[in-house]
Formats: sequence, C-alpha cells, structure tokens
Amino acid sequence: MDSYLETFLDNLYVQGKQHDAQYEDRLLRLRNVEPESARLLHFLVRATGARTALEIGTSNGHSTAWIAAALPAAGGHLTSVEILPERSRAAAENLTEAGLRDRVELLVEDASKTLARSPADHWDFVFLDAERKYYPAYWPELRRTIRPGGILAVDNVLSHAAQVREFIELVQGDPDMTTTTVPTGAGVLLVLKDGAAAA
Repeated sequence: MDSYLETFLDNLYVQGKQHDAQYEDRLLRLRNVEPESARLLHFLVRATGARTALEIGTSNGHSTAWIAAALPAAGGHLTSVEILPERSRAAAENLTEAGLRDRVELLVEDASKTLARSPADHWDFVFLDAERKYYPAYWPELRRTIRPGGILAVDNVLSHAAQVREFIELVQGDPDMTTTTVPTGAGVLLVLKDGAAAA
C-alpha cells in the first residue's frame, strides 16, 4: 500500500473516532474497524489471493478501502452492502478520494437480499460488520455462497461476545468450518470453509 493511501485511511479512522465521540447512540456512530483489524483484513485478502469479496456493513468506507486496496488491480472486485443511503454516499466519496472507487460496487439494501442473489461457492472473502442480531439469519446464505477455501471475517466478537454467541455457536457447530479468534482490535473471528478451492 502506498504512503498516500495509508495516510488517508489513518486520517479517515481518526475522523471517524471524532465523529463517534459526539454521539451516545451507537446507531449514529460510524464504528470504523480498528486500524490493527483493518490491516489484518488487508493482509488476509492479499495472502489468500482473493478476487471476489463481500462486505456487509459499509459505513463510511474505511474498512471497504482497506479490503479493496488488497484486491488485484486487474479483476479484483468488492461488493459492499449498507442499509443507510447517506453512509453509502460518504463511502463513495472516500473511495473516490482513495483512488479505489472502480474496484467497489456499493449497494444500498438489506444484506439478506445480496446474499440470496449470490451464486453458490462465489465469495473468496467476506467481512461481516453490521447489526449483530441479524447474523444467525445470514448464516445459511453465508455458508452457501462462500467458496471452499474461502474466509469469513467477523468483527467485534470479543467486545460484544454475548451478542454474537448464537452466531458463533452456529458456525463452530458446522463440521465444514474451521474457526479461530484473533484478539486484535475488538476481536476478529476467522472462519475457513473447508474443502479444496476451485482451480
């Protein structure tokens, strides 16, 4: 990652923290992923050679840009889903300034619709960072659409452990999934869908 982009993303995180400090209602906050977790996502996408990525929970595009920057410049593509139009518009502006807008499709809709339209075994990498109460309902389609060898990353699994307990139990009870929790930032659950990746 070049120094301009890294500085831009670091500044975007700081601006997000300043924004969030103004609001007690968490729904009004941007709730950007912590820098160390963002760098973990970037590393995983690059290390696995992911080309198709899905983000559920765009916010202002901070994590979106970290993921998009790790995708191949030729052929890499990220779909990012956000329920709030104003957040998606802010993300579009930030991605344009970061020089990454052409790698990202921004959707304003319920993520369940995006998942339902996704082909089976399609996503190389999925980042889940949205309203946690919906995660169990997402799981069947996440399981169907992540390719064998693909990775699901879930944020806030240590900071909000009680809110994601049901979801984690579903994932860990699936014999086709291997999981580990990385204690960085708010805690990131990594889920590997077992099986050989397509050639």
